[in-house]
Amino acid sequence: GLGYYEYFQFCEDIGAEPLPVLAAGVPCQNSACHGDLRGGQQGGIPMSEMGAYIQDILDLIEWANGDAKKTKWGKIRAESGHPKPFNLKYIGIGNEDLITDVFEERFTMIYLAIKEKYPEMIVVGTVGPFNEGTDYVEGWKLADKLGVPMVDEHYYQSPGWFLHNQDFYDKYDRSKKTKVYLGEYATHIPGRRANMETALTEALYLAALERNGDVVHMTSYAPLLAKDGRTQWNPDLIYFNNREVRPTTGYYVQKLYGQNAGDHYIPSQINLDNQDSRVKLRVGSSIVRDSKTGDVIVKLVNLLPVSIETDVRLPGMDGIQSSATRTVLAGAPETTPLPVTDTIEAGTSFKQELPAYSFTVIRLKTQQVK
Repeated sequence: GLGYYEYFQFCEDIGAEPLPVLAAGVPCQNSACHGDLRGGQQGGIPMSEMGAYIQDILDLIEWANGDAKKTKWGKIRAESGHPKPFNLKYIGIGNEDLITDVFEERFTMIYLAIKEKYPEMIVVGTVGPFNEGTDYVEGWKLADKLGVPMVDEHYYQSPGWFLHNQDFYDKYDRSKKTKVYLGEYATHIPGRRANMETALTEALYLAALERNGDVVHMTSYAPLLAKDGRTQWNPDLIYFNNREVRPTTGYYVQKLYGQNAGDHYIPSQINLDNQDSRVKLRVGSSIVRDSKTGDVIVKLVNLLPVSIETDVRLPGMDGIQSSATRTVLAGAPETTPLPVTDTIEAGTSFKQELPAYSFTVIRLKTQQVK
């Protein structure tokens, strides 16, 4: 019951950018045929049919963005009830595919066809289902070779992996033109529960991703929506049935990052009394500025079992007002608390207590110069 039209309308309703992902002319490596657990991708769309398949993809872009009077598919969209274009900017080609010769040949054909007709379209490629291995390496090689604007990285890992890989994108080659869309990621613990432990681990990792915003242009927790009794995956971010919606604790972390993203990263450092590496890995920060409002946003994560007395210092940031909005999400690892928002005294230097197992977002107003 959810086709492209409904999907684009849904994105429009919630203020999101659509990013439809289409097959790269091969089946996903997770697919199976008649119980064959070896998976799919033994072959692809016959080359004699690739022209028609590519035309379908080009038609979808025209349907989303085409002029209602001058294009065939734009006219069909308008007749369906949506005269204005959807302003599609991104299109994904491939999802967790084995990067084989069969894949590379078909992906290249699709990519070049889109680039020729719609050079402004940001094509998002794929580098397999993991953050390492043959598909990851070969997928990046192909992206570099073709100059693909962005690739979709996927990985689901334990809390320990996320803690010890907060420098994952620090090590990326800054000369690469291809950027990263971390399209699927989540912290998984035994039993696949979503709680404060998983949420805070993701909060720490997101602080590292903001630091690497020059490489990682977009992220999305996955999966997002799950209807009770109608999903094959766990955990998800938002559960619902016909009567209620139940966001997880991780949802509030994503919401706080999404609504406090800013567009300018401000380098910062953390000085701790305790230099134990296990302690240092469990404390994180990120400071950004929102150029539209002038707000400075401080995010602080404490994954320790004790509270931390902090001194927040923002030298050189003139015009910061004396009060700020603070939102705190705090609770024991196995709990699922809700965030609490209040107002605190602030400025270019202020003290802040970080509760045990907490994520704190402080939004500071500045005097805008007219």
